[in-house]
Amino acid sequence: MNQYVTGAAIRELRQQKNMTQLQLAEKLNVSDKAVSKWETGKGYPDITLLESIADAFGISVTELISGNRVSNRNVAANMMKSGFYMCPVCGNVIHTMGEAVIQCHGVQLPREEAEMTDERHMVFIERVEDEYYVRIDHEMTKQHYISFIAAVSPDRLQLVKLYPEGNAEARFPMRGVMKIVFRCNRDGLFATDIVKGIDDRKGGYDDTEERRALEDTARKLFG
Repeated sequence: MNQYVTGAAIRELRQQKNMTQLQLAEKLNVSDKAVSKWETGKGYPDITLLESIADAFGISVTELISGNRVSNRNVAANMMKSGFYMCPVCGNVIHTMGEAVIQCHGVQLPREEAEMTDERHMVFIERVEDEYYVRIDHEMTKQHYISFIAAVSPDRLQLVKLYPEGNAEARFPMRGVMKIVFRCNRDGLFATDIVKGIDDRKGGYDDTEERRALEDTARKLFG
């Protein structure tokens, strides 16, 4: 374990609960001197106490160790606010609709921030009947590949997991789709909006600024 609960975190959480050191100690069946040692950095609580400490504060053990309190502010569960987490050990893709503390294989995962697509991560979107055909112009080797493509709408998320030496492409029903998200195993998360009237932007990728200007114009005309 490369993280452990700090005395400062225990003190802050205790004060938020308007609890004295003695009151916390009684909940944990330890002495108030033990709690004082934790909070002043002169000792650490035994690992067997972590669950009890977390329960006393009404949080998870993961939140206790990370020092980050998670609150469910995204009560509307709008998929456009989706979060993506990727495990570097097993490649697991984890999706959330609100704030979360995510761990996989003992690693606390950061929420990935999507960048705009660029010349090294070109995405082409074509309408085929009632579907979007999405293709990423990217190599698909064991060392460098696109790990997934997702189509996001306000009420749903469609995700296709991709694998090395396969094709970097996917099809999604068009209904409500507003954004395409995909991940490169080396460079991270990328996203692009579905732009009405521009389905194949291949020509625009020769000049990034020109392409973005075209997309902005399309949004004003059709958005």
